[in-house]
Amino acid sequence: MEITGFDFTATDWDDVPVERHPGETGEALWRTRTFGPIRVRRVDYTPGYLADHWCRKGHVLFVLEGELVTTLDDGRVVTTRAGSSYQVADDREAHRSAAPAGARLLIVD
Repeated sequence: MEITGFDFTATDWDDVPVERHPGETGEALWRTRTFGPIRVRRVDYTPGYLADHWCRKGHVLFVLEGELVTTLDDGRVVTTRAGSSYQVADDREAHRSAAPAGARLLIVD
């Protein structure tokens, strides 16, 4: 990842407008900032959230609160708890997110 083209910026995530993205069940609430080519999001998954798609985008994802259950296209299931992260490159393992009890994430891509 190359980080270029913008000055130091602090973000109060509570001041960033919410974008609602419905899942197959539940909802993902995105607060998004873009810095040059880098997108940074605080995402809240409502309890019972299940993504309506398989994602092939690369991410660095950190769980701030709750627990994220990620199913990979090869059948593996990975649980990421608060204080933990996962990383995946673009066009690698497709993944699908679920948050049975809800979760808050910070995602950089």
